[in-house]
Amino acid sequence: MKLWGGRFETGPSEIFERFSNSLHFDRRLLDADIRGSQAFARSLTRAGVLTEAECATILEAFDSIRADAADASFFNGATDEDVHSFVIGKLGERVGALAGKIHTGRSRNEQVSLDTRLWLRDECDNSRSLLKGLMQSLLDLAAKYPNAVIPGYTHLRRAQPVLWPHYLLAYFEMFARDYERFGEARRRTNVMPLGSGALAGSGFPHDREAIARDLGFAEVTRNSMDVSADRDFALDYLYAASVAMIHLSRLAEDWILYSSEEFGWIELGDGVTSGSSLMPQKKNPDSLELIRGKSGRVLGALNSLLFTMKGLPMTYNRDMQEDKEPLFEAADQVNGCLEMAAIVADSVVLKESVPFAAADESWVVATDLAEALARNGTPFHSAHQIVGRLVLESVRAGKTPGDWNAGSLAAFAPEFTPDVARLLDPREGMKTREITGGTGPETVSAALAAARLRLANL
Repeated sequence: MKLWGGRFETGPSEIFERFSNSLHFDRRLLDADIRGSQAFARSLTRAGVLTEAECATILEAFDSIRADAADASFFNGATDEDVHSFVIGKLGERVGALAGKIHTGRSRNEQVSLDTRLWLRDECDNSRSLLKGLMQSLLDLAAKYPNAVIPGYTHLRRAQPVLWPHYLLAYFEMFARDYERFGEARRRTNVMPLGSGALAGSGFPHDREAIARDLGFAEVTRNSMDVSADRDFALDYLYAASVAMIHLSRLAEDWILYSSEEFGWIELGDGVTSGSSLMPQKKNPDSLELIRGKSGRVLGALNSLLFTMKGLPMTYNRDMQEDKEPLFEAADQVNGCLEMAAIVADSVVLKESVPFAAADESWVVATDLAEALARNGTPFHSAHQIVGRLVLESVRAGKTPGDWNAGSLAAFAPEFTPDVARLLDPREGMKTREITGGTGPETVSAALAAARLRLANL
């Protein structure tokens, strides 16, 4: 069924119909379309367009369409141009000519906006729920190894020692910001567009605030032309999804490295890895590699819609039909990756002695030593130079921090007082970093407790 046609002497060509039809992808908006149409039917009744009996008939018919749609064959043979005309056609099969009233004073432009907002609002909730699950998995993983010491890296070079929970809390913070971004996207999505018409507003006296309450929207849109042209809310979601995927990809990259033979810090569970068809010894981190790879698809979805929208004149243009597939693609990928990442985190086993040995044998304590000299009165620039020479001498001689002691340090430079030698142990230097946001053991313990509380209150 078409929602237009009287102006035309002939119908569209077969090629144009095939080129422009969207039912094959926007069919997933069916439930949202029914919910919106039911609310609109109630509004038409308040406006005097439908009788109470007609409204009840229409509402019941929509309920039956929703129930029938649970059957996988429901769309078989459908040739409608989009989900909106498909639903109206199904309504006509059930209520006859009465179906023609449901579109009174309603444009497909505002209907598309409403359906997309209803669907996307739920997707924001889904993404946030999955983020909470991943954040919980990270906190659980931190709790398994509360005292584990690992090297922190800059430029992928060993830099300073940190606690394993401190490292995981860094990702917790990233995902907490993602949770906020999806919440902001939801807030911007949660604005009710019905009553805007095609671009000039409806000619019927709809109580827009009542429709908003009916559908659970926080407010109504303020300008009918803006509604017809607006896909900012979709871009907001795609941006939130893209940043979340960047964070997931970075975590995946870390754990791909840390589970490799070259690092050997962590072991991934059999349930999230795969083997080789040729090499019997292989245990590949495919789940993490797929997360890393799928991030490109989500970033591509954001860029796709940005380019689609960048040069469009007011108000609606058919180009905007191209918003659905990027949205659907991004939602599927980000939610699937969030779910997968939580399962991976649940499977991780940290081999505590390996990253500790990496920290202990390297010069990640150098900053601790320089800061100790500075606390004892040596200007920091001079302290930096002294410790730099100590490291250079050690590298030349093949020495690790454990090869030095209080006496040999003092012999190297008189600024090294006996109390500094304890900082040759990476576990000791961390105790000087009991500052908010630092890796001091007490600070990290408090940060973990605070993170658990924050998560519980989301």
